[in-house]
Amino acid sequence: MTEEVELEDIKGVGAKTAEKLRDSGYEELMSIATMSSGELAEVADLGDKKAQGIITESRKELDIGFESGKERYDQREEMKRIMTGCEEFDEILGGGVETQAITEVYGEYGSAKTQISHQLATNVQLPRDEGGLGKGAVYVDTEDTFIPQRIEQMAEANGQDPEEVLDDIHVARAFNSDHQMLLADEAQEICQNNDIGLVVVDSLTAQFRSDYVGRGELAQRQQKLNKHMNTLLRLANAHNIAVLVTNQVMSNPDQMFGDPTKAIGGHIVAHNSAVRLYLRKSKKDKRIARLVDSPYMPEGEAVFKVADRGIVPEDF
Repeated sequence: MTEEVELEDIKGVGAKTAEKLRDSGYEELMSIATMSSGELAEVADLGDKKAQGIITESRKELDIGFESGKERYDQREEMKRIMTGCEEFDEILGGGVETQAITEVYGEYGSAKTQISHQLATNVQLPRDEGGLGKGAVYVDTEDTFIPQRIEQMAEANGQDPEEVLDDIHVARAFNSDHQMLLADEAQEICQNNDIGLVVVDSLTAQFRSDYVGRGELAQRQQKLNKHMNTLLRLANAHNIAVLVTNQVMSNPDQMFGDPTKAIGGHIVAHNSAVRLYLRKSKKDKRIARLVDSPYMPEGEAVFKVADRGIVPEDF
């Protein structure tokens, strides 16, 4: 939010509404301006009409609307990247995992999704000239796979102080899909009050698959998953941070040729993710990362290894 504008300055926002918004982590005008009226009504206990009025006023204040291509170009110039530790991997990504976007990493068990999550949560804290952003991380752990000792190994290999690195990772265990969505909302406040460069959700779909079983609940699952991803995308844009989500896979029986593996979540996850990476195991301890989708990078593959020190080139 701009320094001269407080929530109470927005037409329709009283003291109680402002308090509810702040308690829910919505302190920035951009976060409010990009909400739907239904979301704001739920968060602030308002009617849809009043909620839409507040959103409209917030958009007026921010002058949200059409902009020139040059303005969009300047915005993209502020985009930064977090390097993985493997040059070939970074090359297919255009230099690393980018801010202002959601990057989805999907693959089978043991394909290194969580290893990459740990690596980026460590690397984001490196100075920019060493491949990081000099900022902290938020880590939503949905499958109890966050291992502090692994962060310690990676930090030591980078020449970082392990205790400082762990202190700058805000980690929470999500116990169901509703809790996971609540943690994403709480991440708004953490990003507002701390210098955060990365938000990780590992994994994105596990709790949703567990909570919504069967075709009869598929529509509700997808609606809530879409809402969750919209929250993450607002975080990416409002705070110029990178959002990394890992995803599980399933076998597609309709696939006649090629790899039948496909990511969970369907079009909802695919359309909300600007960059999509498919990981698979290779010979011995090698892994292959294939860039499936990117706004401007061509499809490509990179081979890397998972070593004690973290993500490294295949010839390490």
